[in-house]
Amino acid sequence: MSNNQPKNFFYNVDWITVLLFIALSAIGFFSIYATVYNPEKMDGFSFTSSYGKQLIYILSGLIIGFFILLVDMRFFNALAPIIYGVTVVLLIAVLVVGRNVGGNQAWISLGGDFKLQPSEFAKFSTALLLSRYVGLLNPTFSDVKSILIAALIVGFPMFLIMRQPDAGSTLVFLSFMFPLYREGLSGYFLLVFLGMITLFVADFLIPIYVLIFIIIGIGGLFIYLNKRKRNTIILVALACICYLFFVKFAFNHILKTHQKTRIELILGLKQDSRGSGYNVIQSKIAIGSGKFTGRGFLQGTQTKYGYVPAQSTDFIFSTVGEEWGFMGSFVVLGLFLFLLLRIINMAERQKSVASRVYGYCVASILFFHVFINIGMTIGVVPVIGIPLPFISYGGSSFWGFTVLLFTFIKFDSNRMGLAK
Repeated sequence: MSNNQPKNFFYNVDWITVLLFIALSAIGFFSIYATVYNPEKMDGFSFTSSYGKQLIYILSGLIIGFFILLVDMRFFNALAPIIYGVTVVLLIAVLVVGRNVGGNQAWISLGGDFKLQPSEFAKFSTALLLSRYVGLLNPTFSDVKSILIAALIVGFPMFLIMRQPDAGSTLVFLSFMFPLYREGLSGYFLLVFLGMITLFVADFLIPIYVLIFIIIGIGGLFIYLNKRKRNTIILVALACICYLFFVKFAFNHILKTHQKTRIELILGLKQDSRGSGYNVIQSKIAIGSGKFTGRGFLQGTQTKYGYVPAQSTDFIFSTVGEEWGFMGSFVVLGLFLFLLLRIINMAERQKSVASRVYGYCVASILFFHVFINIGMTIGVVPVIGIPLPFISYGGSSFWGFTVLLFTFIKFDSNRMGLAK
């Protein structure tokens, strides 16, 4: 062990980040409690209820976090491939023996009501292996080989999760593009990503022959301005046109009915106040009824009478909005923003490249979850079913986020002792 290696396991731990974790977890517990609160049926605290189980998840999460802080960070670097391999095996196993819930075969039963969702831990293992790869080989991402290796690390678990099919968790893996961009990945990849989203939306709102005409027109203009890159521009234009047809094919022949309905609802192509759109409508009513200061803890009518489906999981933010209003929602968003900025600041002060990449992976995953989940509850993004970190009900998601965050807290605490 290096002479600079701290002897105290908790030396240099970023306790501000730990306190943010505890604060968000507490908000989650009380919000989940509010979703099941019924004074006529509740005669005491019950560990079999959703809030009782969440308390178990939180307490066990704190224990997990405590033990992570006791482990030498070199353990994670050395065993990253094994941890990644184990989660891949679990993702394969869930396709064979998994339990189907809500149309997704994503859970492995552990007995009783307890289930394990491997995809939640795959985010951690992928971040760990990706950061190890970048830290050891220091790729510049200017060559095809380094990009393909990184894409394979991210893409393999992504493919297995897609087979469940769990569209929400699959899309989360796109967030790994941002840590790679920080490490030298060309900005063209981000432009391509944004372009694909734009074309995807346009493909539903504008007739395809009009889009093809626009693409050809823009391509012709670029060729006129830069004739030397004519072949490249032609290939890009053809790729865009092929992508438009692929989107149509995937929508009509690959996506399931409920997935297609969600896309049509968010794009305003369909109105469904009783089916798939019901959740969002009720969520928006709940948040709007909270006004500035909220109805008060346990006083939300939408929450109390169960008008919002899946309110303790995917739509938990509607409880915050109804009972605590704009001020409560502002506090929750402020805590998440503070946590994200804190993680980015911690990542930038790392001496180890691997630790820096891992920190950006953590920030990107958390940002994606927060943005999409809250966006779902207010109806600005499609409902893809991903939890709000540390607040939504669920053991796998809570433990997954806990391991993800506390591993980086451990990396940061050892930043002075390991710089490779």
